[in-house]
Amino acid sequence: MNDVLHGLGAAAVYGLVGLVLLGYLLIDVLTPGKLGRLIWADGNRNAAVLLSSALLGVGGIVYTAIRYTYDDFGKGLLSTLCFGVLGLLLMALAFWLLDLLTPGRLGAILVSTEPHPAVWVSASCNLAAAAIVAASIA
Repeated sequence: MNDVLHGLGAAAVYGLVGLVLLGYLLIDVLTPGKLGRLIWADGNRNAAVLLSSALLGVGGIVYTAIRYTYDDFGKGLLSTLCFGVLGLLLMALAFWLLDLLTPGRLGAILVSTEPHPAVWVSASCNLAAAAIVAASIA
């Protein structure tokens, strides 16, 4: 029974770390406007795809870190947090570099109401950065 309780406690703590790392705030800072309003009130698909890719990417990093890092709970938790933050930073860097290399302001393009192919490129950058970090864990 102690194993079950320990597992539930560990899952709850890892879950909280995962929620903290989700990247919602980072994407909100990088894009003009408020994501909550853009997605849920305005139904902006571009913003939804961008946020979804960041959430999937960070989720993959957190999963991989939990699965393959230290058996010691404290070290595993710290590792998960560190790799998650690294993933978010790399996603932000990829966004910034993509913005430098493309015409116009990427943030403004990605939150426009018209569907734009740039959102798929930016989403792919998020997932690629996350995959690189996840692969470095295992």
